[in-house]
Amino acid sequence: MTRRIAFITGGAGFIGSNIAARLAEDRSLDVVVCDRLHDVDLGKWRNIAKHPIGDFVAPDDMFDWLEKRWRDVEIVIHMGAVSSTTEPNADKIVHTNFTLSRDLFRWCADRQRRFVYASSAATYGAGEHGFVDDNDYEALAALRPLNTYGWSKALFDLFAVRQALRDYAPPQWVGLKFFNVYGPNEEHKSSMKSVAAQIWPHVQAGQGIQLFKSYRKDVPDGGQKRDFVYVRDAADVAQWLLETPQVNGIYNLGSGTARTFEDMARAVFQAAGKEAKIDYTPMPPAIRDKYQYFTEAKMDRLKAAGYPKPLTPLEEGIGDYVAHYLAQPDPYR
Repeated sequence: MTRRIAFITGGAGFIGSNIAARLAEDRSLDVVVCDRLHDVDLGKWRNIAKHPIGDFVAPDDMFDWLEKRWRDVEIVIHMGAVSSTTEPNADKIVHTNFTLSRDLFRWCADRQRRFVYASSAATYGAGEHGFVDDNDYEALAALRPLNTYGWSKALFDLFAVRQALRDYAPPQWVGLKFFNVYGPNEEHKSSMKSVAAQIWPHVQAGQGIQLFKSYRKDVPDGGQKRDFVYVRDAADVAQWLLETPQVNGIYNLGSGTARTFEDMARAVFQAAGKEAKIDYTPMPPAIRDKYQYFTEAKMDRLKAAGYPKPLTPLEEGIGDYVAHYLAQPDPYR
């Protein structure tokens, strides 16, 4: 009997583990996780503890494992990345986010295996060119990310499009430009957790929370806007792509609606049944000049490609996150 394998890099991470959990519901599919779990106390292993996986592979062994089993690999879902926007080591960022992605793309092209990878809304920079997921090479080249993380993701988007134009690409290749994702299994992310996860202990305890002050006259404190997308939607899109092999290209993955950080905070208070207590704290000088004040995914292309599900509104997503995860003794999916 032929095995069907979905190989997920970063599969024990935040988005990757949610995708792994969703795909593991299909008992005809072996979900193989490639990741590092680090210290037991970090709890990252808990992200994959509730769902069956076909194998666990260390990143250093990835290509050896793939070479031995490539005939059974149906799709590579590449979620592994250095995702910290404050990571100081540029070589580490480029090696992980570009070089490794490039090598996996080429491997999938050579073996004619499908490839889905994580891009980022950070590629849009300050948004001076808008947030339209245009696959045109010149449009992608015109983007100016604000940090090394965003640049590394933009660099790979350009590589993927260039290879596709040269007819040297996997039979399916899709880049997902994730906007501000929140939801279960982000406990290990420390300061990179979503605002909802970071403020939850204070909200639960009936305490006040702090958001960043604004340094633009046209934006009130807490009025900075993001496109907050529930991780359930990311898992839904990944499952749909597995079932829809004819879809190719780079697509935004957000909710399609920009909301303020104050909206997010108030939704958490509301879901907890608590009165909102919000104060504002100075933004660290290191990020003030590189701070995005607005992001909003244009979702027309994904819908035009046939994606059928509505995207989760903020209050609904936060309500589910709080009730079924954050407020539970075991918050893992």
